[in-house]
Amino acid sequence: MGQDILFEFIGTAILILFGAGVCANVSLKKTLGNNSGWVVIAFGWGLAVFVAAYISSPYSGGHLNPALTIGLAVAGKFKGSILGYIIAQMLGAIVGACLIYLMYKPHFDEEENPNAKLGVFCTAPAIKSLISNLASEIIGTFILVFGVLMAAGAEIAGPLPVALLIVAIGMSLGGTTGYAINPARDLGPRIAHAILPIKGKRDSNWGYAWLPVIAPICGSVLAALLYILIF
Repeated sequence: MGQDILFEFIGTAILILFGAGVCANVSLKKTLGNNSGWVVIAFGWGLAVFVAAYISSPYSGGHLNPALTIGLAVAGKFKGSILGYIIAQMLGAIVGACLIYLMYKPHFDEEENPNAKLGVFCTAPAIKSLISNLASEIIGTFILVFGVLMAAGAEIAGPLPVALLIVAIGMSLGGTTGYAINPARDLGPRIAHAILPIKGKRDSNWGYAWLPVIAPICGSVLAALLYILIF
């Protein structure tokens, strides 16, 4: 295993530790952050990206997202192992989600709402509408990847611009589907939810699971193609 792939694993695990962590803190019963709201979640995910990318980017570029890895490769900005990065990101996401379960286990045990438990791990649409849900994830990921590509082109790429972009996406575009915008962020923790012995859990909503995987990849590729067309 190369150092870059190792740090994609570590970085994605940290991303989910903080990201799923803020969801657990807001959603689960008897936490000190219970019901603190969407603003806390949006900033929590933005800071999760900042911390994870700050740690991993010197060694792997801090992709932490299969859609971003694919988009950068399409745009000619990444020459490493796409498959290696994606596997590391997926495994890191599963590990990060498992750590959150261990940390918040007493609160998972106290929580009676199985949807709140599932929501710690993965996304779901506020209103189920195939076209709208696809559009939400495609547009959100398009903005993310195009923003990353433009930041790199302006030589200001780094954790802070991307973190602020994540906060902006969450605050403005995230209320429809929970802004997965990252196949590993959604699928990895969803797998963890399926295999962990969570008290009173529901099914892992596999009927929806394909959308936060396919739509972000489509949005990322579209962003890369526009970047190529412009530059």
